[in-house]
Amino acid sequence: MSVVLVFYLTSLGLSTSQTGLLLTLTLAGDTVVSLYLTTRADRIGRRRMLIIGAALMTAAGLSFAYTRNFVFLILAGTIGVISPSGNEVGPFLSIEQAALSQVVPARSRTAVFAWYTLAGSFATAAGSLSGGMLAHRLQSATMLTPLESYRAVVLLYAALGVLLLFLFSRLSPAAEVRVPTRQNVFGIGPSRDVVLKLSGLFALDSFAGGFVVQSFAAYWFYLRFGVDPRTLGAIFFGANVLAGLSALLASRLAARFGLVKTMVFTHLPSNLLLMLVPLMPSLPLAILVLFARFSISQMDVPTRQSYTMAVVAPEERSAAAGITGVARTTGAAIAPVFAGLLFARPALISVPFFIAGTLKVLYDVLLYRAFVTRQPPEEAA
Repeated sequence: MSVVLVFYLTSLGLSTSQTGLLLTLTLAGDTVVSLYLTTRADRIGRRRMLIIGAALMTAAGLSFAYTRNFVFLILAGTIGVISPSGNEVGPFLSIEQAALSQVVPARSRTAVFAWYTLAGSFATAAGSLSGGMLAHRLQSATMLTPLESYRAVVLLYAALGVLLLFLFSRLSPAAEVRVPTRQNVFGIGPSRDVVLKLSGLFALDSFAGGFVVQSFAAYWFYLRFGVDPRTLGAIFFGANVLAGLSALLASRLAARFGLVKTMVFTHLPSNLLLMLVPLMPSLPLAILVLFARFSISQMDVPTRQSYTMAVVAPEERSAAAGITGVARTTGAAIAPVFAGLLFARPALISVPFFIAGTLKVLYDVLLYRAFVTRQPPEEAA
């Protein structure tokens, strides 16, 4: 979806400013949905909440495919589950993390999360490649208009939501957890302070990343170098494959240096590379720097997920992952509206890269200062 979403919305007649606003409201709506479902998943049932999330994903895809009305698009994006960023949204990631942490030993958790991240990155990469190639193929082989070819990708997104719904219905009862009565309405108790600190930091990181969500990054390559959707799909396929492979190395680094140090010292250079992308004078060099950035940019993902699960109680994991995930979505939701305004001015289309890189460096510094001395139980043992 993320490769063609901006093309689809602008083909519907939306301006870039309207598109940025819609992406922001879509992410904001996903925030509310995710917060509600994840903070209740441990009590009501993880499988049940995953099924509801898949149903909302299907509904959003169908709504986007069959309306041009800007207000209806906002309603569908706000209530449904749809991702303009190339990253997972909705309750899925948080609840899956909690379930995985429950069924694997603590010392294996980071490695398992690395493989989990690898699988997700490969799936994202395949989606980027397939979305771009499908749109191009439909235009060239069937004489569909660009708008119709992009709509086909949106309908495929809805169909995959139906498949997810079926798969979640087969989830093992081992994923569920018994919850004590001491939790508050948000599903957390003793871990409240650490969850709030992590949430604030993750929100800052995602706000920075919201300036260069994959949809806008793809659009930047189109504006700057005239890259077509098929080539964009190939570019982001390669980028996401590299990101996934980097996750495996992250688990080894974490075993040697610790989770927090691995998060920070792999994330910092990736942010510097991000700011170098718009400075490249040619498409091959810009792609090369983008690939270098993606090859290390996701090393903090399995380590961040593992660290969050390690420092909270088992019965708080879905809620903690959900709250920190919602914080990330909230941060990411605010930025695209500003990015859309910048993209509306040809002279400023590269500015989002510099804003994102600078804020991400600030996040790394603050995260290190706040948590370098707080070790998870398996590291302290």
